[in-house]
Amino acid sequence: MKRKRFHKLSCERARAFPIEKALAKLGHFPTRSTEKEAWFLSPFRPEAQASFKVSKELNRWYDHGAGKGGNVIDLICLLTDGTVKEALSLIQQGQIFFSFQQQPSFKKEARSRVMIHYAVTICHPGLVNYLYKRKISIATAMLYCKEVHYLFKGRKYFAIGLKNDSGGWELRNRYMKNSSSPKDVTHINNGSAKLIVTEGMFDLLSIAEINKKLEDGLDFLVLNSIAFVERAKKILDGYDHIELYLDNDRNGKKIAQTLIGHSKNIVDRSGLYTGFKDMNEWLISGSKDLGGQQIQDVFLLPKKRSCFAPDGCKENKK
Repeated sequence: MKRKRFHKLSCERARAFPIEKALAKLGHFPTRSTEKEAWFLSPFRPEAQASFKVSKELNRWYDHGAGKGGNVIDLICLLTDGTVKEALSLIQQGQIFFSFQQQPSFKKEARSRVMIHYAVTICHPGLVNYLYKRKISIATAMLYCKEVHYLFKGRKYFAIGLKNDSGGWELRNRYMKNSSSPKDVTHINNGSAKLIVTEGMFDLLSIAEINKKLEDGLDFLVLNSIAFVERAKKILDGYDHIELYLDNDRNGKKIAQTLIGHSKNIVDRSGLYTGFKDMNEWLISGSKDLGGQQIQDVFLLPKKRSCFAPDGCKENKK
């Protein structure tokens, strides 16, 4: 009984710790403040306009960009991907403040932001070869993605880009994983009653590569970040049948449990690629060729062969 009571008191003390004070210890100061609330640049991601709100009266936070909020403990759990018990331990050991990301000054922030220059049809040989290495044909990639040229930390880059619902981009190339603001989910609405949910763009591309007719028969939702689970729930409510193709890791399982608890129309398909991190790793391994009828039955659509080589049809041989 004493042990249980001690745990409860620890939680109460932790929740009472002022969020604004915790942020100040990290060098995070409000961009504007009133008697009742304060607004900060988000500790979760780069941004130029403050979207992180702290209620001084309630001692609660809410990140409008991520669609999440809570108390100090919730904040620590989210930032460290830990449990409540682990968060309490950090507080008791005085290590809580090392778990936050330092927010750079505005000038440094502006320079480090991804600045999109332009987006065109994918054609750069380096990107075509990158897709080839990941077993994605150029034809499939062009259905959903663009070749995006951008500036980051004073240098020019280009990448495969998937646009989100707020106009930001998820950016991938052989050497870098990046994104531009604003962050959001990517909902591809083809007017179907069936929805496929993935975590990232290459999971979407892998599923589309396996069966070329999927675009006409299904809708897709790419989360782009685990922070958008709550936002995803609102989209799920409009579908009669939902299939999850999330990562086979701790976060993927957590998201799957959360979404399954929200809707009765969900089927978790991660068992299809057991032993692999995600759909793309499974595709690269060649397991889909061994799966044959299994993958066809999962999607309930005819299977169609694809070519992956950079030249479009024939694989280069030396």
